[in-house]
Amino acid sequence: MKRRGPFANRRLARFCHEEAGSILVLWIASLVAILGMTALVFDIGRVQIAHGDLQRFADDVALAAAAELDGRSDSITRATNAASKLISNPQAYGGDGTLSGATDYTLTFLDGLPAADTTDPSGYTTTDPIDATLVQVVTTPVTLDPMFLRATRTLAGVTGPAQATVFAESIAGFSMEACDITPLMFCKPTGWSATQASSIGDGILLRSGGQGAAWGPGDFGFLDVSSSAIGSSCFGLNGAKLIGCLIGAEDNVTGCYAQRGVTIEPGQKVGLENAVFNTRFDQFRGVMSQFKSNANYTVAPNIISGLVPQGNACGWNNVSASTNSIGLPHDNCFATGGCTRFGTGSWDYANYVDSNYGNRNGILEAGEDSHLVSHIPAAFAGTRYGVYLAEIAYAQTAGLPSGAILSDRDETGIAQCSSNVSTNPARRVVIAAAIDCTKHPINGAATNVPVDEFVELFMTEPVGTGVGSPPSFDLWVEVIGSAGVAGLGAAGTGGVFRDVIQLYR
Repeated sequence: MKRRGPFANRRLARFCHEEAGSILVLWIASLVAILGMTALVFDIGRVQIAHGDLQRFADDVALAAAAELDGRSDSITRATNAASKLISNPQAYGGDGTLSGATDYTLTFLDGLPAADTTDPSGYTTTDPIDATLVQVVTTPVTLDPMFLRATRTLAGVTGPAQATVFAESIAGFSMEACDITPLMFCKPTGWSATQASSIGDGILLRSGGQGAAWGPGDFGFLDVSSSAIGSSCFGLNGAKLIGCLIGAEDNVTGCYAQRGVTIEPGQKVGLENAVFNTRFDQFRGVMSQFKSNANYTVAPNIISGLVPQGNACGWNNVSASTNSIGLPHDNCFATGGCTRFGTGSWDYANYVDSNYGNRNGILEAGEDSHLVSHIPAAFAGTRYGVYLAEIAYAQTAGLPSGAILSDRDETGIAQCSSNVSTNPARRVVIAAAIDCTKHPINGAATNVPVDEFVELFMTEPVGTGVGSPPSFDLWVEVIGSAGVAGLGAAGTGGVFRDVIQLYR
């Protein structure tokens, strides 16, 4: 039997009483914790990457679908197709490597959102393509297997599945905004649209709507300008004076109006006179007489109206009819009683040309309109606006004194009062919001009223003196076309039109 020596016994005793090695126990325990934390960070990182992929996919799908929600009858169908066909994103974890197609998400269409972000929006669900303005996207949940967490749970003796389920949600919406337009609106008949070819050239009698009685097709009012971004020409004004400036001045600047809902003010307003419309016809009277020399209030390059001032070039307080010229005629149906506010586009071109350029015998004879025909744009053939443009083009080469359009007539067709003349033919064009007042009843001031479209209207004649208090005016216009409808961003030629597609949640 081998016996231990005294030296070995001393080492064993010293080892048993040694405390310096106790740090090894703490080190081993810390190493286990560090490895566990490292594993946890790795697993959480995988979860975060997976969620990031799903969130990007949800956002992209929501934006693609929302871009089609323009209020048309097929908007939901187009939105569903866009979501399934336009978006394909990579997926790092939890799937087949690609996020694409309807199996990877669920679409829900909404007509509004609750005020609080934490509130469930299911109460705003809609299947109506006209009302659907937002889309909610919820991705199909993805299950991840956190390998290190599973190993840690096994070492710790914890039973049960170790899985992480990840999904993402996004809500996007569509709206159209019209900026820098005339703050004007009018009621349109149900089903009428300036996008229809048959509407181009139609004459309309717009009459300012008052407070109280229900408005119908042809009544007009103003868009609220209290929150507008005002340009230098109208800065510091408010109320009727501000509206007058925004209507009367050229290149005015207004805020943006959302197609989904505008605020309306009555067309009959105290302090607002017809003169604010007529600066473009060289008529500076009443409240607008002070702007005769103001370069912001320009005159259109063609102002043939069949009216002449009395006394001097600016004597528009007492106007008289020209004895040998006429303004652009109304649609024939207004005279026969075949229409009330919206015409058919059929007007007496022959009488207009013969009265202003012919021998005034009531017959359009050969050659009397030869100087105009070649200048009428094909897009506006048969319209008063086309003739107006042709007269401007003709005057540039006719060689008449001072660039006149008419000769041997009581009026020349160009400004006589103001020296500030616009070079832009669109000076007599206004862009107005068209609203279905049958579907959305109006009887004066109103808020959050949807706009069907923004329409370009040509002012065919000066606005006549109003009657009543506040005064009611008649505004005769011709439809040029649609300046902007939902889904046709940047379609305007006068103002700025844009589609606004954004994420809300």
